Amino acid sequence: MSENQNLLAEQRRTLILDEVRRRGGVRVNELTRKLGVSDMTVRRDLDALARQGVLEKVHGGAVPVVEASTHEPGFEAKSGLELSAKEDIARAAAELVAPGAAIALSGGTTTFALAHRLTDVPDLTVVTNSVRVADVFHAAQRSSGPRQGAATVVLTGGVRTPSDSLVGPVADQAIAALHFDLLFLGVHGISVEAGLSTPNLAEAETNRRLVQSARRVVVVADHTKWGTVGLSSFASLDQVDTLVTDSGLPEGARAEVSEHLRHLVVAGEPEHSAEAADI
Repeated sequence: MSENQNLLAEQRRTLILDEVRRRGGVRVNELTRKLGVSDMTVRRDLDALARQGVLEKVHGGAVPVVEASTHEPGFEAKSGLELSAKEDIARAAAELVAPGAAIALSGGTTTFALAHRLTDVPDLTVVTNSVRVADVFHAAQRSSGPRQGAATVVLTGGVRTPSDSLVGPVADQAIAALHFDLLFLGVHGISVEAGLSTPNLAEAETNRRLVQSARRVVVVADHTKWGTVGLSSFASLDQVDTLVTDSGLPEGARAEVSEHLRHLVVAGEPEHSAEAADI
């Protein structure tokens, strides 16, 4: 971590969280030196990250939270994490969408960021089980008024999860009757052994239906999702066509991903456009 007194709060907190996860814990005095900020600033950042449930404050510093495989953070808790990475991923993923396509967006904060990038793409048909994603398109249509080429949004029914996704038999039945060109899938965790996973059993089944109904599957996930395993796996890496991630993904993980997926798109790196062009 480089010393920089002008780091934004979001950047500082991302760096702090990465350091906590990488080292298994940090001390306040170490962070003040590395970030070049005051003791009070670091403690405020640790308080904010602790409220989000992503680390635990201890005397003199912080340690990572060891989450159970059944723990499912709410949408608001996740929405404040890795904001820059999610925006980069959303920007890169949006380049994969052509006008007139039929696409699906699963629930999640990264697909929510992607939805904002797609409101001006003409003649889309958008299938989603995310209340938040549907609201993005509806809000865009309300603000701009009736216009030719506005997206047609199909919101599945179902039971609402903590992440504001609609899951269960009603959602599953609706999705099973549909077919779409691209599925953009947010995930709780991704690994070689467990594939794509979630802590919610009902959401796992709904995600399986989404994967089955898609011609191409694009996972949008920041680097912190790598190596995380939830209670239920719903797809193997071999079922994924493309992973769109950020530059924080370690080289070793990139090599493992490349053995199983056709395309790896690293947002913010110059070569990602060439990779995307082959999709």
